[in-house]
This record gives sequence, C-alpha cells and structure tokens, in this order.
Amino acid sequence: MGFRFLLFLLLCVTSEGVVRGVLGAGGLACNWGTRSTHPLPPKIVVKLLKDNGFSKVKLFEADAGALQALGRSGIQVMVGIPNDLLAPLASSVTVAEKWVSQNVSSYISKNGVDIRYVAVGNEPFLTAYKDTFLQTTFPALQNIQAALIKAGLGRQVKVTIPINADVYQTDSGLPSGGDFRSDIRTLMMSIMKFLSDNNGVLTINIYPFLSLQADPDFPKEYAFFNNTAKPVVDGSISYTNVLDANFDTCIAALEKNGFSHYARRFNQGLVNRILAGQGTPKRSTAPEIYIFALIDEDAKSVLPGNFERHWGMFNYDGSIKYPLDIGSGKSLVPAKGVRYLARQWCVMSPDASTSDPNLAQSVNYACTYADCTSLGYGSSCGMLDAKSNASYAFNMYFQTMDQRKGACNFSGLSVTTNVDPTPTQNGQRSSCRFEIMIDLRKHEPARRSPALPAAGLREQSSYKVMMGLLVLVLVSTLIV
Repeated sequence: MGFRFLLFLLLCVTSEGVVRGVLGAGGLACNWGTRSTHPLPPKIVVKLLKDNGFSKVKLFEADAGALQALGRSGIQVMVGIPNDLLAPLASSVTVAEKWVSQNVSSYISKNGVDIRYVAVGNEPFLTAYKDTFLQTTFPALQNIQAALIKAGLGRQVKVTIPINADVYQTDSGLPSGGDFRSDIRTLMMSIMKFLSDNNGVLTINIYPFLSLQADPDFPKEYAFFNNTAKPVVDGSISYTNVLDANFDTCIAALEKNGFSHYARRFNQGLVNRILAGQGTPKRSTAPEIYIFALIDEDAKSVLPGNFERHWGMFNYDGSIKYPLDIGSGKSLVPAKGVRYLARQWCVMSPDASTSDPNLAQSVNYACTYADCTSLGYGSSCGMLDAKSNASYAFNMYFQTMDQRKGACNFSGLSVTTNVDPTPTQNGQRSSCRFEIMIDLRKHEPARRSPALPAAGLREQSSYKVMMGLLVLVLVSTLIV
C-alpha cells in the first residue's frame, strides 16, 4: 500500500500510575490528556515534554491552553476530535470548516503550533459502542479533509481515525490469519481508500496487555521484549512478543484486503527497541511509537476500570513514577516550577473510632467527589488499615476542593494536620502518597474553585472503589 499507517498499541500492565507520546527517529512521542481536577499548567507540561525528549504529542481534544503552550515549541501535534462531535461534523461541511478554522488554522497562523494530524473520533467502531458512530465517522472524516483543503492545509495536516484493534481478528489464532471484522469490512475498505487518496494515516489502538490482566494463563514473558517467551510459530515467522504479533495481524488484515512494575519493564524494553530501530517480522522499517500516557488524570471516567486515571509515566504533578533510561544515558526529568497548595492534610481524627456509624458514609461521600482509585486492591494504597484508608479518602477530597474551609468536615471524624501522613516502611516512604494538589491560583490568573457539594448529597452517595489498578502504556507506530 502506498499510504501510511499510524498504529497505536495500548498495553496494560500492573502497577499504579501517560499523555500519549511518540518514540522514534525524531525522539519520544506521547498522549497528553487533560482530564484532571488540578492539571499541570500547560507551559510546565510543554517544558516537561521537551526536557524528556518528546518531540510529538497527541491531544485528545483541541484544548486551548495546551495548544497555546505548544506554539513555537518545536513539538509536532496531533489534535483529536471527541466522538460526540462526529454527528455535527458529519452533518455539514460548514460545521467542519468552522471547527478547522477555530482549532487548527488559528493555532497554526497565530500561535505557530506545528499541527500535523487531525484525529477524527476515538475508537468509534468499538464493539461496545455497537452502531452508534457507524453512520457518522466516515462523513465526518470526509468533511474535515474538505475543510483542511479549503483552509490551504491539505498537504500540511493529515487526517486519521483512531480505531480499536477489535476491527480485525484472526480465526486461526496466528497473525497471518488477520482480517477485518465482517460487519465493518466494507466500511473499513472505504475509509482506507479515502486515506490512501488523501495521503492520510490509519491509527489503530491495540490492548495486548489486557490479555495479561484478564487471562491467568497468558504467558507473561510474551508481553515484553526479552525474547524469552516460547515462540508462536506462524509459517516461516516466529513471534516472541505480543507487540509484533498484534502489529502483524493488522498488517495481514491490510494485505488481505489489498491494501511488579511491569510498566517500567515494558517501557524500558520498548524504548530500547525503538532506539535500536527495530521493526517487526513483517515490517522491518523502524516504527514511530506513541507511549500512553504522559501524566495521570484524576478526573477521567473509570467506567472501563480504575486504571484509566493512572496511565502516566509521570504522577499528576509531573513527578517521576519510576526511573527510565530514554537513551544516551539520559533519565526522565520531572516537571519544574510546580507550585502547590499549603502543606497540610486532612486525616481521620485520632479521637475518632473506626466503629463510628458515620465513617463508611463519610468515606463514600469523599470518594464520590475525589479520586480514591489508589485504594483499590493491589494498588499503591490498597494495603492501608481502616483508619489510614479513611484518612486517604478525606485528604483526597480536601485537596480536590483546594483545601477550602469546610472541606475537612466529616461528621467530626476528621482534622487537618501539618504532619505528612504518608505511611513509611522500614523507615522509607511508601509508594502510597498522601497528595497535596497543585495550586492553580498561583499558575492561572483566574480559575473557579470546585464547588463544595451540597450536604444533602451525603446520604445519596454510593460510590464503591473498583478493585484492581493498572498502568497503561500506549504505543503508536508509523509505517511508511
């Protein structure tokens, strides 16, 4: 095929936690998500990207602050369009022209943002969505392409559709058996021809580590790059890792239709592999790789699982989760210039009892409005006793509400303290961090603080912390 395929491989590994990123000939790449209650200021994120060698980034939506900060940064940008915009964009090319004018043209001309791709939708053909976006995705893609051409950006900015790897399958269980799902094969052929005609790219999200998490019999070594797994033999080709196998299953589908801390271990193996310029058995060309993701996002939906808020290589404040050699002996560099709220925490009162009848309701209330996913089984704070568990929940609520007066008031069960409650093990701070949030008032001139929920909602809250926590690593691969 004459056009390029941008392939995202989403790998899911046990640990706690990226904005998605690219690793390749031009440096690292990642995805930058902004669904946080206290996000890092965009200028600090851009500096974080540059300090760590990221030269490409994907935004899931056209976030004004992020795009402005990326102006004249030397970082290439992919701008995403959320699925809820597909219908209006499909309905009228005029709507698409307005979107391109506001979210692409203006940032290129006024801010000097190096926008290279527009990603139309995000996994719109996911089987869980059923037929929700089947009729609107392709027309939206066509209208965005037409709008880019009208704006004089048809050569500079390419279109793509990020689709889930469940668009293809293999009945034989081998990569060579890859083919597109029968229910969307015709649509996929139309989309790929359109991308080919317009020099676009095809983006595919692959989740091989979900197999590792879901199947206790899945060979663990097959998820990494040590070449120690028992090979999967497919004709003359032997596969020793799931990345190559998934990638080549996609290639086969295209050809057939004509056209402990596992996170650190996987990421390091991935970085080494790409820096070495290694391809796959079916495609020897060194791919570009987008790592998902850059920073944790405490306000993302946890509907798919608690792991959604912990994709990052960095914690919410840009601090480093684990060491990673990013080439030439260089290690990750944390965010600089971050300013925090006052050094105080909200904890369960020493005089309060875990048998207090109001405790469970108070914890549920706190976790309804703040991120308590780290308390899940197997997570960094999953080992806390009952009192520390409540303290963690109270503190997350207190910090999320900007330490406002009244935010540490849980039926007389809580108090504020200046002593860091982060637990220690053998004299060392544990990985369970009792956070202090970023002080956005010191970074942004005007920001509305989150409103304290009405007291009457306390009785109605029924939040239950989901069990299990995963860190996800997203890789995207460009095949030329």
